[in-house]
Amino acid sequence: MKEILNYLFEYKKLTSEQAEAVLLEITEGKYTDAEIAAFITVFNMRTISIEELEGFRNALLKTRIPVDFSDFETIDLCGTGGDGKDTFNISTLSAFVVAGAGEKVAKHGNYGASSSCGSSNVMEHLGYRFSNDADQLRKELDSCGITFLHAPLFNPAMKNVAPVRRALRLKTFFNMLGPMVNPSQPKNQMVGVFSLELGRMYSYLYQKSDKNFCILHSLDGYDEISLTGEFKMQTNYVDRLLSPSDIGLPKVQPEELASTGDIPGTAKIFTDVLNGKGTEAQNSAVIANSAMALHCVEPQKSIEQCIEEARSSLAGKKALKIFTQLMEIQK
Repeated sequence: MKEILNYLFEYKKLTSEQAEAVLLEITEGKYTDAEIAAFITVFNMRTISIEELEGFRNALLKTRIPVDFSDFETIDLCGTGGDGKDTFNISTLSAFVVAGAGEKVAKHGNYGASSSCGSSNVMEHLGYRFSNDADQLRKELDSCGITFLHAPLFNPAMKNVAPVRRALRLKTFFNMLGPMVNPSQPKNQMVGVFSLELGRMYSYLYQKSDKNFCILHSLDGYDEISLTGEFKMQTNYVDRLLSPSDIGLPKVQPEELASTGDIPGTAKIFTDVLNGKGTEAQNSAVIANSAMALHCVEPQKSIEQCIEEARSSLAGKKALKIFTQLMEIQK
């Protein structure tokens, strides 16, 4: 590792193959926590290259436990995190709205590394039992239209990195990788990114795949559509800058999207929104992100049509019904 670090400290960049090799060695437990922390920190001090990101992704795809959902037309809704905004769980709520609208969702998630309540935190708190049993996951997907893939169960090699990430509590390149390493590799992917530069890299890598993708970034830093201002949307077909008014939704204030800073309080926001007790701002943010996911799966539909489908799923308690069904299976 000393040789690698000295190389990187000279402002040199890794090839895709080098990045893959070093991350595989990290996951194999060859380095100390201090060495891993030093390696991670390098990429917080300079922009990661597309080749490095691609190599890190390839390493995690090699070490993952795959799940085959190929007979379902699934979508994942997953943000990179790391935007420092500590919002309530917008993408996880949107996953249930999308399932309520009739799509199949294979949601990838993890505990919060740089936020107080990640998607796994809220799901676990509300009674969901994580599993990597393919039969159980397929049962959930078939009967409820949604299943949750808790990242650590599908990439056990990452156990050597988890303590370092928890100790640092910073966004790292692992935030950048999360959406790309869903163990089921869904055909459709909506991903929120914390910077325009990362969005550009995601777009480049996804264009080399056969995925339908939708990459989102709010210009004031959110890794999702926040409705606090303009946002960028990149898909297989278009690259657009939109405002809340362009999609028929109100502009909101940042404080209206905040979590409570703890898991129980943020989980209450989650259940309030599902039960029709969310604020207009909370509901609108969830509807906006849900609509973009629906548009990703069925790009022939207009964004306006997808907004109405998302609104119907949330307001008509279809999303709540999906959530209730999923929790019933846990008993």
